[in-house]
Amino acid sequence: MNRNYIEIESLEQLEGLLLGQTMLRHYAFQSIDFYAVADSADDVTYTDCIFMGCRIPESMRQYIDDNCYIFPALPRPYNMFRAKLYSAQELYAGYDPKHPESQKDCYDSKVYAHYLAKGKSAGDIGETLSRSLHDHSISDALHDMLAEYNERDVVAIMGGHSLSRCDAVYADVARLSKRLTERGRLMISGGGPGAMEATHLGAWFAGRSDEELLAAVDILCAAPRFEDEGWLALAFEVMERYPRCESYRSIGVPTWFYGHEPATPFASHIAKYFDNSIREDGLLAIAKGGVVYSPGSAGTMQEIFQDAAQNHYKTFGFASPMVFLGKDYWSRQMPVYPMLESLQTAGRYKNLILKLTDSVDEVIGALEFEW
Repeated sequence: MNRNYIEIESLEQLEGLLLGQTMLRHYAFQSIDFYAVADSADDVTYTDCIFMGCRIPESMRQYIDDNCYIFPALPRPYNMFRAKLYSAQELYAGYDPKHPESQKDCYDSKVYAHYLAKGKSAGDIGETLSRSLHDHSISDALHDMLAEYNERDVVAIMGGHSLSRCDAVYADVARLSKRLTERGRLMISGGGPGAMEATHLGAWFAGRSDEELLAAVDILCAAPRFEDEGWLALAFEVMERYPRCESYRSIGVPTWFYGHEPATPFASHIAKYFDNSIREDGLLAIAKGGVVYSPGSAGTMQEIFQDAAQNHYKTFGFASPMVFLGKDYWSRQMPVYPMLESLQTAGRYKNLILKLTDSVDEVIGALEFEW
């Protein structure tokens, strides 16, 4: 019978595992430095194990039999075999908000520079392999975190990256995300600026008052768009002034494909990918509790019809609510809502659970769908 490999992703896990063991079978070791436990690790035989990006002492290799697989890490400015999702502190390591020019020297910027230098569609097989292994590790870490939640408690908010921090919709999205987070939902987004940032700002303020959230929006409004000087520094100022309640989390899912758009630091966990197609499909696939569409343009339109197809076919066994925030926008400026209604009435789409509203309360009501 097939069984999953048991993943070991930290020295603490490994140290506990090695106690009293003489053989380890069917384990996957990810980015582990075995030099740190060399004395204990040398007393164990390893069979049918996977070593991914691990540092392995020569003295230990004789105990690793031919049924094991060793994947060494290639020299890259990023870790191909991450065991955890990113945090804002990791992505922006090296950035000093008091010196905005330091952003070019942070980890995220260095990876993006490498990505551009190698080409978005890299021709170097070593680079494409490295990116694929990195993205596989991110997906693995993402699903480890999602396993802590009921799949129908995972809700996405989609919308444009160009939404201004000063726009009333930005505050609406933040208030909506805050309330949903406080109700036990895990909020996810594309992890960038605009409506995506508002999603994670709201989740960051879960457990605080609406007045504090709106005060933060006022601070952020001094740099309305990500191209504006001070956009990132103001986010860090808000984070320092209003620390996050650790019990509330959110996941941003950005990509280096759009690396000119900075990842929002308000997401407590960041699943950053190289491959945008994997990121786009995965983002909608995990939002089984429903998707809220705030105003957006081409990218948001793509997500709407991709989501509609998943719901039509019940790709994951059931359909999830599709909630459109902004009656005028989605019925007149971008008349996708009446189109979906019409196509469903005609039988061209089936199983769509649709709602169009201007009300945050009605969005929440629509997401409390009786499954």
